[in-house]
Amino acid sequence: MDVDQLEVIHLAEENRFEIRVDGYTAELTYSLIGSIILFTHTGVPPALEGQGVGTKLVKAGLEYARENRFKIQSICSFVTRYLQRHPEYQA
Repeated sequence: MDVDQLEVIHLAEENRFEIRVDGYTAELTYSLIGSIILFTHTGVPPALEGQGVGTKLVKAGLEYARENRFKIQSICSFVTRYLQRHPEYQA
C-alpha cells in the first residue's frame, strides 16, 4: 500500500477525517469549540497499523486547523505525540 496515494475524506458534518482502504476505515475525530479544534480520537484498524495511515490523518487534520486558523488542542494520545515531534504545528 502506498500511503501517499490514499485519499483523506473530510466529513465536516460528522467532525471527522477518514481514509478508507480495502473495506477498512481509519478515522480522526474532533470537536469545534469556538476557535479551538479539539482532536479527540485517532482510530486505525489493526490491518492498517504501522503504514502511516494515522499520521496521514493527523497531518490532514492539522492542515485543516492551520488553514482555518483554529487553535489546536488534543485529548488523543496519537495526535499529542505527533505534535510533540512536530513543533511547527504548535504555533
